[in-house]
Amino acid sequence: MEVNMTDGDAGVLELEVTALRQESDCVLSVELADPQRRLLPAWDPGAHIDLGLPEHLRQYSLMGDPGERDHYRIAVLREPESAGGSSYVHAILRPGDLVEVGGPRNNFPLVAAQDYLMIAGGIGITPLLPMIRQLQAEGRSWRLLYGGRSRRSMAFLGDLLGDDHVEVHPFDEDGHLDLDAALENPAADTAVYCCGPEGLIAAVEARCASWPTGALHVERFAAPVRDDEDDLRAFELVLATSGRRLTVPADSTALDVLDAAGIDLPNACRDGVCGSCETRVLAGIPLHRDALTGPDCTDVIYPCVSRAQSAELVLDL
Repeated sequence: MEVNMTDGDAGVLELEVTALRQESDCVLSVELADPQRRLLPAWDPGAHIDLGLPEHLRQYSLMGDPGERDHYRIAVLREPESAGGSSYVHAILRPGDLVEVGGPRNNFPLVAAQDYLMIAGGIGITPLLPMIRQLQAEGRSWRLLYGGRSRRSMAFLGDLLGDDHVEVHPFDEDGHLDLDAALENPAADTAVYCCGPEGLIAAVEARCASWPTGALHVERFAAPVRDDEDDLRAFELVLATSGRRLTVPADSTALDVLDAAGIDLPNACRDGVCGSCETRVLAGIPLHRDALTGPDCTDVIYPCVSRAQSAELVLDL
């Protein structure tokens, strides 16, 4: 029997923690299954789920085998400054516990390309693992650069060491990844995938500025920190279906205004990370403040955090 929830659905499942495994000195993997052992919603490499914890909702990449639909597998980094999500998983969560799970959703899909360069920093290896398995199974050309604080901190090394496609660079042994060498020659048929700390992603983005448009694909753990809070201004939303106009004040979000107006959009993180509130833009120029879109994207907005460069946005609502 299959759980009746399709890929990308906003519904919530109650799943059981069936296994916990220490994957490094700071990474714990969590296996989740339906309590009645029904098949879970299908997913593709790059997808994530929303994990509901007491007073917290966090997004975690699925890192198992998409073909094994009897369980989901995620990995959680223990963060010293945790607001409660990772510390709860590491210190309190136990096999047999029930947790609420939303998704899966995929904002980081594997696109068709001739060659692939994967760049991972620390826990950023997790969304890349299913991609690598798929590329291996299909006989595709790929290479992985994997950096981390130390070998003890780098999860899943045992699954990767010994593969000629993989370069492992612990910082305490080799220093930073040599991104200049890896990215100095733009390649028209190569897709670059990067996930990791914001510093790594920013460095890769800078070096890929001369690469073909669309070659670089990144996944962030949080929306980039912005320094324009003092420049925020009010703007108008126009709902295309009804022609209704709503004002978004400088101190409010578009999602809050839509909620107050009775427009019920799916939402989970309210931080521009999960992608559940994605809304089509029919006219106007968005000001992206999320972790999912590039600056040139004009056809979607995540109203939980993003705003408008233009005086108004016409939404497909």
